[in-house]
Amino acid sequence: MELTVKALHILAVIAWMVGLLYLPRLFVYHAGATPGSELDETLQTMERRLLKAIMTPAMIATWILGIWAAANIAAFDEAWLQIKIAIVVFLTILHMVFARWRKELAAGTSSRSATYFRVANEVPTVAMIIIVFLVVIRPF
Repeated sequence: MELTVKALHILAVIAWMVGLLYLPRLFVYHAGATPGSELDETLQTMERRLLKAIMTPAMIATWILGIWAAANIAAFDEAWLQIKIAIVVFLTILHMVFARWRKELAAGTSSRSATYFRVANEVPTVAMIIIVFLVVIRPF
C-alpha cells in the first residue's frame, strides 16, 4: 500500500506541476489578447478548465497523498520534509494567486504585462527543483 500511495502522490504532483508551469504561460498569451476577442475567449476557457479540472484536484490529491506517504515513513520530524512542506505551502499560495490572476484576466482588469507573467512562470520551476533535490538527497 505504501508504494501505491507514493506512486499516486507522484502522479498528482506531476499533474499539479504541469498546471503550475502551463497556466502562467497561458497568461503570457492572454496578456496580449484583445478583450472580447476569439483568442481572449479561448484562453479564458483553457485557463478555467486547466485550473478547475486538473490543477485544483491534483493539488488536493498531492496534499492528501503526501501527508499519507509522510505518515507511512514517520518523517514529519525530519528537516528535509519540513522544508518540502513549506515549499508546498508556498506553491499552494501561488496556485491561489494564479486563480486570482485568471479571474482578473477574464474580467479584463489585469494590469500585468506578458513579461511579468513570463517571470512568474519561472517560480514554480525553481520550487520544483528544490523539492526534487530535498526528496532525493535528503540533505538535512
